[in-house]
Amino acid sequence: MRKIALVLMMISTIITYAQKKTNGTIYSEHPAIINVESMMQAFIKGDADKVSSFLADDFKQYYGSNTNKDAKGGDKQEFLDDVKFWKDNFSYLSIKRSEGAYPDALEYKDGTNDDVVWVQTWDHINGMHNKTGVKLDMPVHRLFIVNKNNKIKTMINYFDRGAYREIGNSFNNRTNGVIYNNHEYINTVRKMLNAFENKDYETAYSFYDDKAQFSSSNMPPSAKALTLAQMKEEDKKFFEKFEITSIDVTGYPDYLHYELGDAKVVQSWWNFRLIRKSDKKSIVLPVFYIHNFNDEGKINSELIYYSEKMLE
Repeated sequence: MRKIALVLMMISTIITYAQKKTNGTIYSEHPAIINVESMMQAFIKGDADKVSSFLADDFKQYYGSNTNKDAKGGDKQEFLDDVKFWKDNFSYLSIKRSEGAYPDALEYKDGTNDDVVWVQTWDHINGMHNKTGVKLDMPVHRLFIVNKNNKIKTMINYFDRGAYREIGNSFNNRTNGVIYNNHEYINTVRKMLNAFENKDYETAYSFYDDKAQFSSSNMPPSAKALTLAQMKEEDKKFFEKFEITSIDVTGYPDYLHYELGDAKVVQSWWNFRLIRKSDKKSIVLPVFYIHNFNDEGKINSELIYYSEKMLE
């Protein structure tokens, strides 16, 4: 039985190795890579003449994730027009290799690509659209086909179009919901904070959803939001150190009902009047709250901005 198992393992290994087949060579340094990266640097600098010198006359560019089966791609002149458009409409442009990445040049030996070189790049583009102020800060993956004369004949782009959609949307004014200065959700925030002021903690916590999450401007960006149970423990520690004498609204709260995402948000500004128990020092602590509400009218997230330094 052991002999049979050994024979089967040997056969499996032979089959695995037999399935491997070379189809050319991959280069990390190659004249085609130099031309591709030089062309993109000229593009970023807005030098259309220099860009043109790197392109074949039959150049075509494509968006790799386009699902339109009839897409014909853009020709050389359209690409050179793009150079001018970017020069006229964007500032602070730069392109560099993505961190930890480098381009590859692939010389295939499959009978159909023998006279061209494929170059694949992973880059990062930064810039700003002049009119809208929309920031570009995005990775771009590209495939290039370089002919035997070291001219680029094809470029295939893969990138997130979100920034470009935002640019398009930003040309026109549009509303995104309604702002209220009186609303039941504003009343909820008032009642919750009044309950805390009067040490009625059971009522105060009743305004929160059981799965509510809590964050603070003093938490590091990578920190995980606190649960309701964890927040109760943090509040307990706070109340052991400080006595609340008054919580006073400053200005007036706003309730924002956003169209996008149907978000329900109350923003409010308060002065917490405190006495530090250790030395009886009076402290007035400005606090800014952002409360999100669910469809049941419960607070499902709380973000608080305040200065920890003022409490030291």
